[in-house]
Amino acid sequence: MVSILCSMSFGVYNFNGGGNVMKILVVDDCQTTRKLLGHYLRSSGYTVVFAENGLDALEKLATESVNLIVTDLNMPYMDGIELIKTLRSDPTWDETPILMVTTESDDAEKEKAISFGANGYLIKPVTSDTITENIKSIIKSIFAKGGVRNV
Repeated sequence: MVSILCSMSFGVYNFNGGGNVMKILVVDDCQTTRKLLGHYLRSSGYTVVFAENGLDALEKLATESVNLIVTDLNMPYMDGIELIKTLRSDPTWDETPILMVTTESDDAEKEKAISFGANGYLIKPVTSDTITENIKSIIKSIFAKGGVRNV
């Protein structure tokens, strides 16, 4: 599996009204992972935006509107936890769904990510089906609670 190099797919959802397809921000410092995730997501019909770390993600979010964020945990400059904390403190992004996909299998790391606002947590390597099902589950849960602005 290519996930040894770094790591990751979904199914098309039209959650933002109109005819727009969901736009997902993929944040990972590993270029191979970004390319792989991008391939999976695009082939499933999503629009994809990429960032190399948390700071880069914040820059992208200043100019891009996204419906969901998939982020790694361990990255230079700003890691996934700091990114989540920053987004959850910003009214523009505080309800945007975030899925953390990381190599960290420690339960304490998972609990920390969830407590700071991650909607899901997957351990690499992951399959296309695993990511797809997790995104569907996150979106379903959000809509069951009445939805959010950015989805």
